[in-house]
Amino acid sequence: MIMGDLVIKEKGIITKLIGGFYYVEAAERIYECKARGVFRLKGNAPCVGDRVEITVPTDGYCAIEKVYPRKNSLVRPALSNIDRLIIVTSVVNPTPNTLVIDKMIATAVKKDIQPMLVISKTDLDSPDELCRIYKNSGINTLCFSSKSFDQKQLREEILTSGITAFTGNSGVGKSTLLNSMFPELQLETGDISRKLGRGRHTTRAVELYKTELGYVADTPGFSTVDLQRYELIKKDELPYCFPEFEPYLGNCRFTSCSHTSELGCAVLEAVNEGKIEKSRHLSYVAMYNEVKDLKEWEMK
Repeated sequence: MIMGDLVIKEKGIITKLIGGFYYVEAAERIYECKARGVFRLKGNAPCVGDRVEITVPTDGYCAIEKVYPRKNSLVRPALSNIDRLIIVTSVVNPTPNTLVIDKMIATAVKKDIQPMLVISKTDLDSPDELCRIYKNSGINTLCFSSKSFDQKQLREEILTSGITAFTGNSGVGKSTLLNSMFPELQLETGDISRKLGRGRHTTRAVELYKTELGYVADTPGFSTVDLQRYELIKKDELPYCFPEFEPYLGNCRFTSCSHTSELGCAVLEAVNEGKIEKSRHLSYVAMYNEVKDLKEWEMK
């Protein structure tokens, strides 16, 4: 819409944020925009994935005027309106950390995001045990090797309409996986640091890339230490973020059961019977202990 023949308003999506500039895809082009100061004052700065309204003046900077309501958002990666979260972990180099994986899965479930686990570097070691744990837990799981893969199959199994985001520890192969699916992206990849035993950060900012179904987001990798910055889930909500617990919730002897160590706990009985994977329950207990004594304000 033209306002006084000076400004055009467009609706679009933020695809990248670099150095205080937002790049918005609208009307089949990319606009470099600044955000109005009111967003910073209210503490709700726009992020990649936001649907926005921008003004396009005949001269000067384009500006983000309005951010439409989000259906969800994550702190790490800083991204909104996600439909599927692809959690990438490697069999080796770096070794998989089930607590890292389970924290990301739980956060996705809480945010109503469909989680999927991709186990990479399967040409270096067997993924069978890790694959068994997560398939038994009802998590959609896929094994991947950059040495042998079917590009069409990868796209069909991983992509969904809307926004598909990729996340995981540094060096697990997120960018390699995306390059295998979309060679035209030519994303930078990095080797594992021999001295530190972890990946070098090759993706430095969240960025959306358009696909035939929607968008994919490559995100910066993180170290295990960074998990302290990951979202905390309230102890009362946590059991529902482990989908395999649900058949047993409400069947415990005590209504106040924390599902960590109580006698008569239906969840613990399921763990002992092999119906719930032990590693998943150990992650649950670790996450529960992180938040059990926190006040509401301490979790914000």
